[in-house]
This record gives sequence, C-alpha cells and structure tokens, in this order.
Amino acid sequence: MSVIEGRQTAVYDGELVVFLIGMRVNSWRALKQWLPVARAMGPMLRELTADPDSGLLGFRNFFGLRDSTMIQYWESFEKLQAFAADPGRAHRPAWTNFYRLSYQGAKVGIWHETYVVPAGRTETIYGNMPLHGLGKVAGVVPVNRRGVTAAERLHLT
Repeated sequence: MSVIEGRQTAVYDGELVVFLIGMRVNSWRALKQWLPVARAMGPMLRELTADPDSGLLGFRNFFGLRDSTMIQYWESFEKLQAFAADPGRAHRPAWTNFYRLSYQGAKVGIWHETYVVPAGRTETIYGNMPLHGLGKVAGVVPVNRRGVTAAERLHLT
C-alpha cells in the first residue's frame, strides 16, 4: 500500500453503520468451543464481499492475545440486519452453531456494538497514511476540500 502524503479525509457523506464485532477466548483448552467461532467469520466475509449488494462497504481486523475485533462499515442498518437474519446466508447457521457448541459455559465470549451515523456526520483525518478505515472504503481527498476544522467536516458550524 502506498502512502498518500499530507492530510486527507474520507469523501463518504451518506448514512453509515459502524459495526464492531469480536470474540474472546476465555479458556485456551476449550478448543472445541472457540475454534468454530474463530473459523465462522471467514465464510461470512467471503459471502459478503462477493455480493456487492450486501451492504458491507469494508472491514478491518485487529488481533490480541485472547481476543479479536473487527470493524465493519455498512451502507445501512437494514442491510446489516437482513444479512444477520437470513437463514440462507452464512451468519444464521454460524450463530446457531455458536449457541449449540460454545454458549455452554464461559469458554468463549462474543460481542458486538452497532453505531448508526447519520449522513454527513463523519469526520476523518489521515496524515501520511495509505488508504485506511473509511478512507479505504470511500476514497480520500485533501482535508480542506471538506472543511478546515473537524466541526466543519461534521457540519456542526
């Protein structure tokens, strides 16, 4: 990835859903409980990225010693919910399997947080960075094209 010099900002101005999802291994010995959870995300992401109408705009993973966190960007809450609830897509069977195998005690934990961001209410800065985060999803422009201050970019002034 090449570095884009200077201060940039993402050009995305539509409604945005930021979805944080993660898992935590509470017992390394309980491989049968946490390994299926860890393996479930890959097929879901492949399914979503192969379908441009899914609503998933992009994602990024972060890994720690016991846990992992993924940031996902979605077009709308409705598309996120449609994916999660559809029995014909990868999420629903993975969720059912989690409850059947993993939710029998506290060997593995899962969590998510959902943030609905109204159109025009995002503010981003990337200084001397390759495409990253929302900028990777939507592209970037020099900061001053969207406003000199964070308040201007958030349409608060």
